[in-house]
Amino acid sequence: MQKVAMVSGASRGIGYEIALELARRGYALSLGVRDPRSFEGIADALVHEYEAQQPLAARDWVDATIARFGKLDVLVSNAGICKMIDFDNGTDALLAQTFEINVHAPFRLAQAALPHLRRSGHGRFVQLASLSGKRIANTNVGYQMSKHAMLALTHAVRRAGWNDGVRATAVCPGFVNTDMASGIADLAPEAMTQPHDLALLVANTIELPDTASVAELLVNCRYEATV
Repeated sequence: MQKVAMVSGASRGIGYEIALELARRGYALSLGVRDPRSFEGIADALVHEYEAQQPLAARDWVDATIARFGKLDVLVSNAGICKMIDFDNGTDALLAQTFEINVHAPFRLAQAALPHLRRSGHGRFVQLASLSGKRIANTNVGYQMSKHAMLALTHAVRRAGWNDGVRATAVCPGFVNTDMASGIADLAPEAMTQPHDLALLVANTIELPDTASVAELLVNCRYEATV
């Protein structure tokens, strides 16, 4: 039976490449994007408006997915932001926005999707996090705090769904060749991890058996002593 996957932040970059790879592998797709009208879609996918900062957006999208496909097997939580929030110039407003999008929104998605992932019997949850959730390499404390929280969320989903066959993985890359990294990376685009590389890793990970679950997947584009 065809598996159903939801992917947030699917309009470009990592999310779009994950959606393309899952489509190639035969998954039915429900794609969460901020503006469905501007999305150059993937054939037969459900393209649903998903604004991470809206409290009801997650449940509306999950409900629409179930109404269309009748089930859910995979949730890839990919939407996120990166704003500079250091001790010198960080503000409460920026920290609140970062946590709303990077932490609260994935929590709401997981909360809405988990009952359906449990019913799948072999549900999969993937959180696109960051190596910033594993180590402190610069002064962007707000972003790092949010990514550490993403890892905690992933392990919580892993614990909550384990006995029902749900497996959860936090994918933690360094710099990825996307718009987000273009203004902050000290590497040439070709030296970064490419979005399609992550798409392959995500697709391969969710297809592992329940007995070979990967809790954290650390992805390096250059040597790092701590990981």
